Amino acid sequence: MKRIRVNKGKAVLVFKNNDYQRVLTEGKYWLNFGETATEYDMAYAFSSPVQFNILLKDNKLAELLTVLEVNDNEIAIIFRDGIFYAVYNAGKYAFWKGVVDYTFLKADLSKIEITENIPLNILQKPEVAQFVRSYSIGSYEKGLLYIDEKFEKELGTGSYYFWKNAIPVAVMKADLRQQQLEISGQEILTSDKAALRINFYVQYVVNDIVKALTENKDYEKQLYIIMQLALREFIGTLALDEILQKKESVNQYVISNVKEKVDKLGVEIKDSGIRDIILPGDVKEIMSQVLIAQKKAQANIITRREETASTRSLLNTAKLMEENEMLFKLKEMEYVEKIAEKINSISLSGGNQIVEQLKEIFSPKK
Repeated sequence: MKRIRVNKGKAVLVFKNNDYQRVLTEGKYWLNFGETATEYDMAYAFSSPVQFNILLKDNKLAELLTVLEVNDNEIAIIFRDGIFYAVYNAGKYAFWKGVVDYTFLKADLSKIEITENIPLNILQKPEVAQFVRSYSIGSYEKGLLYIDEKFEKELGTGSYYFWKNAIPVAVMKADLRQQQLEISGQEILTSDKAALRINFYVQYVVNDIVKALTENKDYEKQLYIIMQLALREFIGTLALDEILQKKESVNQYVISNVKEKVDKLGVEIKDSGIRDIILPGDVKEIMSQVLIAQKKAQANIITRREETASTRSLLNTAKLMEENEMLFKLKEMEYVEKIAEKINSISLSGGNQIVEQLKEIFSPKK
């Protein structure tokens, strides 16, 4: 015989020859010969040392336990006094009553949608996240939900969670912001057989995500080809000089000619244009020579115009001096003054004859 004491918050299972005998709660007890006792802390989940169904045949023990059964394709989220504790897969589990308050939230993983009232912070915990598929749609995006390879619905901005199971789930997203497509280094022949390299840009937005992602494959590549062909069509019908003069009109031509095609892609063209026109080396040299010749001709015209104006001014001055002797004398004195500015000193010889000559220059005759 052996006397044992079971404290408050504890429970003891008594075995004899490994066979379950009875359960003991708070109090003092005698154990018979050959009996052993296994003590449990009732604040934690119950772990059965033998087949669980055998223990549940004891009504007293069954009343002390809360039994949780989790079926296939289910999980159970366990809360201990309202705080997340663990996640259990399919199986049969037991928890002691009275000391700790256990609550359970079971979820059916065979569904796609998460219909259970599970807080977001719980879904994001690693123990639960392994059973969840999550997708995020940015504020500048829109998404399409596909379930079992079939289009289901459009998704707006936000985070979406689905149970992870054998049914395929996919979310395709499209950027709704204005985007730019570069068509660079296009080698195109003009109508007069000049080979050009052109860099072209297109600014566009996706305005129908279903058309763009569901009805078309690689809509961006298709848009590239459409714009490339439209550009070649525009350039191929014009001569080199016409292209250089009309390059700003390519935007209007391209947008009007590709509108119907890009509408089928779920795309709207906002703007387009030629960024650069790169001429072959020999054509560039010829264009430079033409430009130089044009500028020289313009310079010659300006020079001749200035010479004509200067000659006309001289002619008018000569006529005025011819009609007015005083004006002639003033002009003569102006030139003498200019000559004098460049002379540091004057030496005179010849007596009164030189002085008289200077008087004649600087003193107008009456």
